[in-house]
Amino acid sequence: MSFFLGQRWISDSESDQGLGTVVAVENRFVTILFTATGESRQYAIKDAPLTRVVFNVGDTIPSHEGFSITVTNVIEDNNLYTYEGTHQDTDETVQLKEMMLDHFIKFNKPHDRLLNGQFDRLDWYQLRKRSLAIANEQQQSPLTGLIGGRVSLIEHQLYIAEEVGQRYAPRVLLADEVGLGKTIEAGLIIHQQLVSGRAQRVLIVVPEALTHQWLVEMMRRFNLKFSIFDEERCQQYGEEENPFSSEQLVLVNLNFLASNADQFENIANEEWDLMVVDEAHHLAWSEDAPSMEYQCIDMLAEYIPGVLLLTATPDQLGHQSHFARLRLLDRNRFFDYQKFVEEEQHYADVADAANALLADKALNDAQQHSLQVLFSEKDISAELMAINSDDEHSDKIKADLVDQLLDRHGTGRILFRNSRNTIKGFPERQLHAKALPLPEAYDECIQDFIAQGDTDELLTNNRCKYIFTPECFYQLGPHQSSWTDIDPRVDYLIELLNQDRKAKVLVICAQAQTAKDLEEALRVKEGIRAAVFHEGMSIFERDKAAAYFAQEEDSAQVLLCSEIGSEGRNFQFAHQLVLFDLPQNPDLLEQRIGRLDRIGQTQTIKIHVPYFEQSPQSMLMNWYHNAMNAFEQTCVTARAIYDEFSRPLVQSALQGIWDDSSLENLVNASRELHLKLKAELETGRDKLLEIHSSGHGKAAQLVKDIEAQDEDIKLAQYMFSVFDVFGINQDDKADNAIALTPSEHMLSPNFPGLGEDGTTVTFDRQTALSCEDYQLLTWDHPMVRGSLDLVLSDEIGNASLAILKNPAIPVGSFFVECIYTLEGMAPSELQLGRYLPTTPIRLLLDKNGNNLADKVNEAGFDQQLKPVKKQTGMQLVKALRSFVPPIVDKAEALCKQQVAGLQQQALEKMQSGLNEELTRLKDLAAVNPNVRESELEFIVAQQEQLTHYIEHAQLKFEAIRLIVVSH
Repeated sequence: MSFFLGQRWISDSESDQGLGTVVAVENRFVTILFTATGESRQYAIKDAPLTRVVFNVGDTIPSHEGFSITVTNVIEDNNLYTYEGTHQDTDETVQLKEMMLDHFIKFNKPHDRLLNGQFDRLDWYQLRKRSLAIANEQQQSPLTGLIGGRVSLIEHQLYIAEEVGQRYAPRVLLADEVGLGKTIEAGLIIHQQLVSGRAQRVLIVVPEALTHQWLVEMMRRFNLKFSIFDEERCQQYGEEENPFSSEQLVLVNLNFLASNADQFENIANEEWDLMVVDEAHHLAWSEDAPSMEYQCIDMLAEYIPGVLLLTATPDQLGHQSHFARLRLLDRNRFFDYQKFVEEEQHYADVADAANALLADKALNDAQQHSLQVLFSEKDISAELMAINSDDEHSDKIKADLVDQLLDRHGTGRILFRNSRNTIKGFPERQLHAKALPLPEAYDECIQDFIAQGDTDELLTNNRCKYIFTPECFYQLGPHQSSWTDIDPRVDYLIELLNQDRKAKVLVICAQAQTAKDLEEALRVKEGIRAAVFHEGMSIFERDKAAAYFAQEEDSAQVLLCSEIGSEGRNFQFAHQLVLFDLPQNPDLLEQRIGRLDRIGQTQTIKIHVPYFEQSPQSMLMNWYHNAMNAFEQTCVTARAIYDEFSRPLVQSALQGIWDDSSLENLVNASRELHLKLKAELETGRDKLLEIHSSGHGKAAQLVKDIEAQDEDIKLAQYMFSVFDVFGINQDDKADNAIALTPSEHMLSPNFPGLGEDGTTVTFDRQTALSCEDYQLLTWDHPMVRGSLDLVLSDEIGNASLAILKNPAIPVGSFFVECIYTLEGMAPSELQLGRYLPTTPIRLLLDKNGNNLADKVNEAGFDQQLKPVKKQTGMQLVKALRSFVPPIVDKAEALCKQQVAGLQQQALEKMQSGLNEELTRLKDLAAVNPNVRESELEFIVAQQEQLTHYIEHAQLKFEAIRLIVVSH
């Protein structure tokens, strides 16, 4: 190396220092001043990690004075360069000495980096090339947005998520029964909308008790970081600030929304893409007096494009309110209640026709006539003849007709409701009730409270809530001994746990203190390992307790939960549930049992209920079991019965009427109402809706596709190469998991999804479902998507060298591999990538500019390549410097020849796909008013905009690799 004052050099190891200037050459050392950062470095001349910066004719270079020139001539004088060229602003011919170059120059273009000696390791280049191919695949994948959830692959949930999540601004009511996964369905839809770019800002509105459950579920299952906004948080902002402008994903409780006019106005002033409202049956409505909650959601739903409403309450138990909820989704379609009722009367005919097609039998004359009436706008006689002649294509014809029926009629596009009548896979439930003597001390506490006043007074007493949990009464008194020493339920629980020390047992009780006292009693009396889970713990502490219970070795046998344990968490690996006490609300009882009674539960659930005979607890036991059969079956009438009889039940408890004829009258009346409502529900079942909501088998292939992708090792191979290149420490764990931790030599200090303490990841869905503190890596996961962005948004690996050892090729021969991409820039909601994904174009040119890419097997060629040491690479670049630029020009010219063909393919694919969807929706709109005009308008606008962006797609030079033959 020869250095002279005023020359410009760049550091190979600190390229972010910008352009350096030689300011001193003394003996064996050279001093470089990096003006951009104000720092100087002294290097040994013999092995200085520096590269001389030299530009060529055609390059555009910036001056430190702010203007740029396009180089037309390069003059060398006294070891310094002067660049002659055209001033870009004035078109004048000017000269620019190298000392006057912009100090902040960074070489980002692949060939500039290569020719200036800033080439990367071979594995970095390979990572970039793989990232480009993967980005291309994922932009076109029909599974994008569906695979990323930490959820079991359940057909009806995936069907609804795919059907709704792919719509523009979906507006639907999810009304599945308890235990069928409405929250998961909503999460999948939200996730798909966000990942696909159809939505950026999401507002979730829930009852206050469910706020943290939703926060945890969205984070744990879908890696979506919502922010809770309440009065305390909003007060942290100034008077002129809108608190809701600070976050994209917002979670608020319904009461806060309805009782705080100022903050409601702030929410309404923001732009949202999607609103989700859980427990939508809380939106009370009547034509004359809609509730404040309903009015708030109504106002927001009027301008927010996408709306998801969730409720498990059957519409037959409040049909006008059900109509009002549908009105929130489409006020133009659902404008008159009586007209809605008249339309519903025709759904049964459609359901019968669909069932006839689904049955494996020939169609009779009446069924054929019914179908012809339903398809009156077109002739289906050929299809009917094929079905009855047992044509080889009859199954497909039947399936197509069913799809069209479900699409055209009923509320299928706007309402989804699955029930346990149609969804299989639920376990049996067995009740194991145990009557225990009521301790005398408990009886005294209850009697003392009852004696304090009449029933109406006691109902307003704050201690009334303890009437069914006598241990709480006991703790309020001046007793010397702990309640766990006198309560027979403690010994009952110990005996149950000792029967099988390997069985996992979930215990739920009403109060957090009860759970904590039980843990101490089990540990002290019997040495039983138990985890505690209650609302006083942080989310991290709850996760830790749940993990301690879930793991197989060195784990807790029992998890002791307060009432919060009946919300949100699923413990399907356990099969034994102990209800240490009974809640007053049957919905809460079902929630408790629902922690184990989920789709995917593999064994019969044993429900253990120890209760005190001749006590308020025995009343509840009698009411639940004999009036509603609520332990062994899901009670779909629970809400109506609770509204009717909960107050008389508590009044009986406060009057000491625990076991006489008047109580039996209440139980009998409850049972009569239960049976009556259940019969009405069964009669009024919308079978058409159930067929549509379950997907009638359409999601089976979707499940298989996701399972196949889960089993594909391509993701794991890619991420391991990412971890290696970026310097992430990886330690295998025994259970299909890898512990990731930062290293001292990380390429990027902010690797996506990796905190200071590291994280544990797995590529196995079942492992992730059983270990909730593990991250499930899929192509949708933020760490994976972030890794792709990190590689492709930077210069990592965009210039490299390699040695080719092939005796069939003369030594000294060389090749230049260039990778370009054709990409268009468009708003994310247009989903340009579905039609014109970022498309890599690879060229492999010899010294004569011949493209050999189609003639040489890429994988086999790559395997023959070896990495090059830095010093050797610098010598190769210097020797071949003059040959590379004209070859790159040739490569770009060849690339441009392919652009028009790729654009035409993208236009044809886009027009074909969207025309098909537009035609379908237009035909559907003629018979089903649930198709909104805005959906049709969006597709037309989408076609126009996509045409523009495809036609204006640009080539981008992504990477270059110089390959030299050596034996």
